[in-house]
Amino acid sequence: MTEDEIQQTLSFGPWPPSVSSDPSNRVSNDVRAIALGEALFNDPVLSVDGAFACASCHDPGQAFTTSEARALGRVLLDRNTPSLRNLAGLRWYGWGGKSDNLWAASLHPIIQEQEMAHSKESLKSAIFESAYIDDFEAIFGGIQNQEPELVLVNTAKTISAYLETLTTDRTQFDDFRDALEQRDLAAASNYPEAAQRGLQLFLGRGNCVFCHNGPRFSNNEFHDAGVPYFLNETEVDEGRFRGLNFLLSSPYTLDGVWNDDPDKQGAWAVRSVRRSHSDFGTFRTPSLRGVAETAPYMHDGSLVDLDAVIRHYSEIDTERLHADGEAVLAELNLSEQEIADLVAFLGTLSSSP
Repeated sequence: MTEDEIQQTLSFGPWPPSVSSDPSNRVSNDVRAIALGEALFNDPVLSVDGAFACASCHDPGQAFTTSEARALGRVLLDRNTPSLRNLAGLRWYGWGGKSDNLWAASLHPIIQEQEMAHSKESLKSAIFESAYIDDFEAIFGGIQNQEPELVLVNTAKTISAYLETLTTDRTQFDDFRDALEQRDLAAASNYPEAAQRGLQLFLGRGNCVFCHNGPRFSNNEFHDAGVPYFLNETEVDEGRFRGLNFLLSSPYTLDGVWNDDPDKQGAWAVRSVRRSHSDFGTFRTPSLRGVAETAPYMHDGSLVDLDAVIRHYSEIDTERLHADGEAVLAELNLSEQEIADLVAFLGTLSSSP
């Protein structure tokens, strides 16, 4: 590897990163809230009719996602179920970035008609009548005196406190990265040669690092990846454009009254973001940590495995991209060996079975 490639590789760590408590959530890092959030996450009490839990779609046994192409709530939803690991400290949440904080991202599915379908009032009744009422009141005080919307927000903040604890393990790649940092070439040589070649393609000709950078292997921004956004013959998924419409009308942003941080750190993002035509059909860059465990891929779950993902970028139809679009994307025309090497590299971003 060249010195430049080594420096780029070092930028993907160290792992795990240190993450501070979320100042917008007063129960962030509170052990009682984490325990309550985990219990609620796994309990169908959060759906209006007890039909399913958060864990029904975000299965802890499947890297907090499912193997289905698109999530199934009360109806078939538009998008693939994203994994819930490594979410603490992001700027945007969801494929379209409709939330600017994790507790809002936890809140919306509870009241979405196509998902958990609670009203604020029905959720308050469900929590009051549940086995969790004592724990809830120990953290937040008497529920009877709380407005239903406050109960909703408090519930979401316990879920968020739990989700903040979900991180992927260290991987074979992290051992290689740390060996390079220590200039321990003997330890670095244990990293498979195919993965090393794949990493060099990732950094070089593939330019995957343009979007998939930093310790999470994601810039957490929005791009047109050349995936069709037609849901059917008459409907399209507007992506970030739809997400911004939602975000800018939501009361649950960092610029809103439910933010527990008096300084409203981070609110500058939602204050300054603007919609534009180029947002249409763009989607948030997912993290590649644990990626081998989260098939199928893309916002619509249309690519069944990592081989299919690499072939998509190798053969990408640049005519599908926005006219003003992603100049970084070009048909790569990878060889079979190069495709296999990139898949091998991506496999080392997941923990060993």
